[in-house]
Amino acid sequence: MKGLGSLRAELSTGHRGSNPGIVAIVFTVLFVAGLVPVTLLVGETHFPAPVQPPEEIVAYFQAEAIKVTVCAFLQFCSAIPLGIFTAVMVSRLRYHGAQAAGVLIALFGGMTASCAVALSALIQWTIAQPGIANDGALTRALYFLIFAIGGPGYSVPFGLLIAGLSVPAMSMGLLPRWLGVFGVTLGIVGALSALDLLSHRALLLIPLTRFPGFVWMIAAGFKLPGRAWPALEQGVVVHRN
Repeated sequence: MKGLGSLRAELSTGHRGSNPGIVAIVFTVLFVAGLVPVTLLVGETHFPAPVQPPEEIVAYFQAEAIKVTVCAFLQFCSAIPLGIFTAVMVSRLRYHGAQAAGVLIALFGGMTASCAVALSALIQWTIAQPGIANDGALTRALYFLIFAIGGPGYSVPFGLLIAGLSVPAMSMGLLPRWLGVFGVTLGIVGALSALDLLSHRALLLIPLTRFPGFVWMIAAGFKLPGRAWPALEQGVVVHRN
């Protein structure tokens, strides 16, 4: 049984771990930086969309292997802070006493999304290696695998991460209501992005989950307190004694 002094010291120290807001910024910067080489900002062509003709998809990977490699490297690196963000946010909710299923849903979603980013980037790196894009059928197959894993394969679990964190944090008063509602909305949009596997008319739902999700991550990372509220601190000490 811990004494009063040790409990007060533990609570005053606060949650031990990285600042999730800073980790979210690192993730966002790396991911967005990876997109820059494959956009119209640095050339006359951009990373192909799945609705483009097959010959255009193949031609892009044949001509832009260096840009694709840089993109793959940066996005692979971004998978690491996404996993760290997930672990820290889940740990903070548990520190505050959250026992809801949403916490484990968030853990599952965040780790799955992190793995999806990493795997998609590694396949992208593969397609950019010398000679691979010379095989049109293989190039198209790898491209659609990249899209499936890095598109809905990422946005659906990413939405689970955000919604899974938002619901318990909002119900416990750890996040502002507007931020919690925003997170739940992103979770719904993320889930609906799976429809892109049936029709590319739902393609827009993927960036509508991804880019607003960056904003949510940064805001929630800085808003979720790393130290118990004074009332909670007093209540825990009284209860444990």
